[in-house]
Amino acid sequence: GDKPLVYLDNAATTQKPRQVIEAISSYYEQDNANVHRGIYELSRRSTRDFEAARERVARWIGAPDATEVIWTRGTTEALNLVASSWGMEFLKEGDEILLTEQDHHSNLVPWQLVARRTGAVLRYVSIDEEGRLELESLDALLTARTRVVAISHVSNALGTVNPVKEIVERAHAVGAIAVVDGAQGAPHLTVDVVDQGCDFYAFSSHKLCGPTGVGVLWGRRELLEAMPPYQGGGEMILEVEKEGSTWAALPHKFEAGTPNVAGAVGTAAALDYLEALGRDAILAHERDLSAYCIERLSELPGVRIFGPAEVMDRSGVVPFNLEWAHPHDVATILDTEGVAIRAGHHCAQLVMKRYCVSATNRASFYVYNTRDEVDRMIDALRVVQGIFG
Repeated sequence: GDKPLVYLDNAATTQKPRQVIEAISSYYEQDNANVHRGIYELSRRSTRDFEAARERVARWIGAPDATEVIWTRGTTEALNLVASSWGMEFLKEGDEILLTEQDHHSNLVPWQLVARRTGAVLRYVSIDEEGRLELESLDALLTARTRVVAISHVSNALGTVNPVKEIVERAHAVGAIAVVDGAQGAPHLTVDVVDQGCDFYAFSSHKLCGPTGVGVLWGRRELLEAMPPYQGGGEMILEVEKEGSTWAALPHKFEAGTPNVAGAVGTAAALDYLEALGRDAILAHERDLSAYCIERLSELPGVRIFGPAEVMDRSGVVPFNLEWAHPHDVATILDTEGVAIRAGHHCAQLVMKRYCVSATNRASFYVYNTRDEVDRMIDALRVVQGIFG
C-alpha cells in the first residue's frame, strides 16, 4: 500500500544491501564462467572469486582451513548432508541421537529420516518455561550410546542463545559428535568454531544480508574425509572407471555440479558489509531493539512473550501472542498497516507443542531496523486491539 514498509521478519530472511546486489551483478557482467574447469582467463577469474569467498567464510566463523568450508544451498541442505552422509555411514541400530525440543525442523527431520533407516533412537532435551534448554537432564540423556548431539546455536522460534560450548564439551565427553545449526547464530553472534569445539556448523547466506540459495557447512577435516559423498557428479571425482570412482580432495568431494558462484561472491560481499558494521555493534543494536520491543509490548493487555526474560540471553527475536487475537489475524491486519511480521509455527512445531499454542507472532530485527519501527508495530497492534479487543 501507500504506507512505508516496516520489515520485521529478519529471522526468515534479510534484505540485501546495495553492495551485495552490485557484487552479484558485476560477477555476472564481468567474470561469469564455470569454475575449476577452464584454462582461459574468465574461468580463472571466476575460480579466484569463488575460492576467495570460501576463504572469507572461513574467516567469518574462525575455521582454521578453508578446505573444510563446503558450499551448499543453505543450512537445510548442509544439515541434510551431515545426517545423510555421516549418519548413514556411522550410525547403527541402538545408537542414540540427541536433539532438542527447541530445534528448527531442518535440524530434526533429517535425523528422523536417518534414524528410521539405521535403527538409531532419538532422544530430546526439553525446554523450560523461558525457552532455555533443561541442561540438568543432559546427565541422564548423554550415555555411551549417544553418537550425535544436534542443537541450535540460537533458536529461531524463541531467540534463545544456547550455551553451545558447554553442550559440545559434554557431547565429546561421551564420544558423540556435535552438530550446530547456526542459521540464527552466524548472522548475529561472533562465531568461532575452534573455540566452540563443534564438529559441524551450518548456516545460510540469506539470513545475513546475502543471497538466497547458498549456504555453508563447516566440518572437521577428519570427519569430512571419513564421510562418503552426499551427491555424485562432475567436480567431486578424482578418477571415474566403469565399476566405481575415487573422490576429489576436500572441499570438492561434497560440491557436485556447477556451484552457485554468484551466490558465493554475494555471500563474501555480505560478510564484508557486516564486518564493517562490527558484530558486537550489530548484536548490541538487536538487543536494544528487543528490549524496547518487549517493554512496548508489555503495555498491551493480554500479551504473552516467549523466550528468555533476560535480553542478554536472546538474539533479536521477540515471539509473542495476544490472548484476544489469533496470530494469523494479527499478521494480516499488521500487513494492511505496512508492518511485516511472521505468524505461524516457524518450522518449530515442538516449541509450539511445548507451550500449548498453535502459532505465535514473531518480530525479528536486524541491522537496519529502528525503535521507530517498533513503535509502528505497536501502533498497528493497537489497530488490531480496536478490532478484536
